[in-house]
Amino acid sequence: MQTILVVDDDKDILEVLQYILEDSGYEVDTLSDGHLLFDQLKKHMPDLILLDVMLGNMDGRELCRDVKAKQETHDIPVIMISASHNISSPFHQDGAPDDFIAKPFDISVLLDSIERQLAA
Repeated sequence: MQTILVVDDDKDILEVLQYILEDSGYEVDTLSDGHLLFDQLKKHMPDLILLDVMLGNMDGRELCRDVKAKQETHDIPVIMISASHNISSPFHQDGAPDDFIAKPFDISVLLDSIERQLAA
């Protein structure tokens, strides 16, 4: 079973995404504090990371760059989720996410993106 790590500081969103993704056959880990991301990755490497852009006092884009910069996490697909639509800064830069989905998102769009990234 493929594992998805959902990182969002909104507990309601974490619950909803966990329910939807588990219902779709994925194992789901959730994290509400981006500062703990690499501790979590040391414990359990997910097949994909769903990462919110605005994580309280952290910027998810920086976390994404950190994930992509490390040899051991570099190949994990990262899908960024955000309510701000002006975030599609160039995807071809080093450390860019593999995909981007704007909130509020359509569940089928999210699941399609996840399946695409996991199949890549």
